Amino acid sequence: ANPETTTVENWQNVQAINSEGVFLGCKYAIQGMKHLGAGKTAPSGSIVNISSGAGIVAAPGLPHYTAAKHGVLGLTKCAAQEYAAKGVRVNAILPGTTRTPMIESFINGDPEVERMVSRRIGRGSLGEPEEIAEAVVWMCSDRASFMTGASHVIDGGYYAA
Repeated sequence: ANPETTTVENWQNVQAINSEGVFLGCKYAIQGMKHLGAGKTAPSGSIVNISSGAGIVAAPGLPHYTAAKHGVLGLTKCAAQEYAAKGVRVNAILPGTTRTPMIESFINGDPEVERMVSRRIGRGSLGEPEEIAEAVVWMCSDRASFMTGASHVIDGGYYAA
């Protein structure tokens, strides 16, 4: 697909899931957090939005997905600036290819397909969900208390090449 061949319906569906879904999560999380405290002495909370490598580079053939994931980073930065003084930190992670049910169904148990999917990942293997979760936990922890508006790629070296 490209901008010319992507249907409006497909565009809207991808935006609803990958952009509007993050917006709504952020919106309601902020509403629940911003009144709890303010600033360094009483942080209210931490939000970690999920983008993708497509948030920083184009994913060929996926203009709708690329636009949505770029939008997640813009939302993250705006929310971080707006709510930092209220004690709410907003950051994003950009996971690389991770062993999820969607990827597993694409691989379909074929080791050759898994090698193909993993070949550009610097370490040579898919990410595991727990590895992504560890990064999110750290970003939510007090160890990341000065970080807001940041985006971190967690991809086993895929974009380092």
